[in-house]
Amino acid sequence: MALKLLLFFSLIFCFEHTFAVEVQLAKTYQRQGVSEYLVSEKLDGVRAIWRNQQLVTRNGNKIYAPSWFTKNWPNKWLDGELWSQHNDFEFIASTVLDKKPNQAAWRKIKFFVFDMPDNENVFSIRYQNYLAAILETDSDYLAAVEQHQFSDESQLERFYQARLKQGAEGVILHAKQARFSNGRSAHLLKYKPYQDAEGIIVGYSAGKGKYQGMVGALIVELKSGEQIKLGSGLSDALRKKPPVIGSQVTYRYNGFTKYGKPRFARFLRVRQRE
Repeated sequence: MALKLLLFFSLIFCFEHTFAVEVQLAKTYQRQGVSEYLVSEKLDGVRAIWRNQQLVTRNGNKIYAPSWFTKNWPNKWLDGELWSQHNDFEFIASTVLDKKPNQAAWRKIKFFVFDMPDNENVFSIRYQNYLAAILETDSDYLAAVEQHQFSDESQLERFYQARLKQGAEGVILHAKQARFSNGRSAHLLKYKPYQDAEGIIVGYSAGKGKYQGMVGALIVELKSGEQIKLGSGLSDALRKKPPVIGSQVTYRYNGFTKYGKPRFARFLRVRQRE
């Protein structure tokens, strides 16, 4: 695990920037009317865009996939997630963000499409469009994310809980009648069992007891300028070889204390720089 993370850090500054991309980002689900949305599992992989016959990150940086991986893909604008299986983010990130593609590793990954953006059609139509495009494509590495319709909150909750038991990190709700829009949108919602946010590592605290000689916690600066310690969630490998200072990390939490600090903050992962 530690070797993969070191590889990850060595790669994140080495991308070839190709072109600016438009991406739609999700807000948090707040018990909106379920019947107005299509719902899918939220995949915990690397977001990617296929456009102009190029596969890039959401920031427009080239992804060095093998040529056979994208062979026969349609000349369409596709938005999706490079993903292998649940709880496999480190493998996915280290594979996808490598400028020298590991052929065997890439064969374990697929591009799961969840939108085929355009400036005219609402999402329910775009869903049918990407289903049709993928059905017509001869590729073992291109798949369609299935969208589900629910009439009430209890149906959504059963789907949500079932996906969590399988190892999913949550679900995504996409307004059926919404046209594509760049940036964070209320038409796209994420429903997860916890909240998450990002911060920058500015230091470390020393470990004690069984962690003597290792890192006890990461000292992380939040967007507000406040600092917190992240010890929970760190593996022994990360305590021995922690992410470098200046790295961006994602942490999870459950609401805020009365002092405005994240409650039960727990390290989740190093944030990929796409």
